[in-house]
Amino acid sequence: MQASDIMNKNPVCALPHMSILEVAQMMVEHDCGSIPVVDNEETMKPLTGIVTDRDIVCRLVAKGKNPLACTVDDCMTTDAVSVKPGDSIETCARVMREHQIRRVPVLDADGVLVGLVTQAQLAKHLNQAQVGALLQEISKKTAEASRR
Repeated sequence: MQASDIMNKNPVCALPHMSILEVAQMMVEHDCGSIPVVDNEETMKPLTGIVTDRDIVCRLVAKGKNPLACTVDDCMTTDAVSVKPGDSIETCARVMREHQIRRVPVLDADGVLVGLVTQAQLAKHLNQAQVGALLQEISKKTAEASRR
């Protein structure tokens, strides 16, 4: 199986200048915790980052910043990694493990955002040992922080 077989096709996207309120409302409306950020909604490229509910909390709220006065550009993760539609689901899992992320954008050969693969989607298609390894590696940083 490939990323294109399991990805959420045509994911909702944000623009860097959008307000945090707009993005949070999009997360609620689409029942998701992360939204890829592109510079142009028509072309869906380039992928400039990804904004997560955790980014909003850790980079804004926890630092005492008013999220209602901030934009996506103020808190998004800019070093977003991605996979290609033809990459195997094992490759997607490896990328997620290596970068300790729960979602990975899918970009076509032209750099157009065409989908998003999530940890939950991978869990449905990997064997039990692979799922366990994936969850353990992705959660490693969180588990270490909570023991401190």
